Amino acid sequence: MTRLFSSVLGESVGHYINRRRLYNASEKLIHSDQKVIDIALDCGYESSEAFSRAFKAVFGYSPVAYRKAGLDLVIKAKKELAPEDVCHIANHISHAPKIILLGETEVAGLRGTTSLSDNQLPGLWEQFHGLNKDFFTTSAGYGICETQKTAYTKDGDALYSVMIGGPVKDFDCLPLELAKKTLRAGRYAVFTHRGTLGNLYKTYQYIFGTWLQTTREELDDREDFEVYEHEILSFDDPDNEVKIFIPIK
Repeated sequence: MTRLFSSVLGESVGHYINRRRLYNASEKLIHSDQKVIDIALDCGYESSEAFSRAFKAVFGYSPVAYRKAGLDLVIKAKKELAPEDVCHIANHISHAPKIILLGETEVAGLRGTTSLSDNQLPGLWEQFHGLNKDFFTTSAGYGICETQKTAYTKDGDALYSVMIGGPVKDFDCLPLELAKKTLRAGRYAVFTHRGTLGNLYKTYQYIFGTWLQTTREELDDREDFEVYEHEILSFDDPDNEVKIFIPIK
């Protein structure tokens, strides 16, 4: 739901809620004679100072200046489609996914936390590459988004539990420091992302914001994950290739 919401509206659920609160506050500033501190408290802020900082970050005006100028701006939530987005969709995404039936897969590796605003994945991948690979059945790296462990912060950011690892034959005799996870069997729509990893989020926006809106397939509640079959030599390598597994019913 978080990814689908972000793809359609261009922002996370938490940021959307914060912006809606501020938009409601802007209407009260224009159409009521409530004091600024009362509006701030009504909208969930603990002080007028915190409210003013958040309001100015979105509207570019302080609440007092906004009321004085009589402005009534509408927040534009959905992002415009930029030329570079069109280029990415045209050249770096498999538009029609491959539908596969995947058996139960056991994965071992490292578990960590990342967020929308502070990407901790590169460091986790670096730690994973330093592990002894004798335990894994292939050289492919798996990046698993543990969506059921998502939490939202007060500033609207989203914290995700993630696991970086590889497939193993079983969980017997693995080092204690390795986290263990079983990917449930089922149908998956597999997309391929090519090029810089900096545009990976654009591929997800296409999957959840475009493909999912037109396909007859329905999402399942299993976790989606990424598979890196080839070594990533650099973040912006045009030859990078990532397989994205989206669970479907």
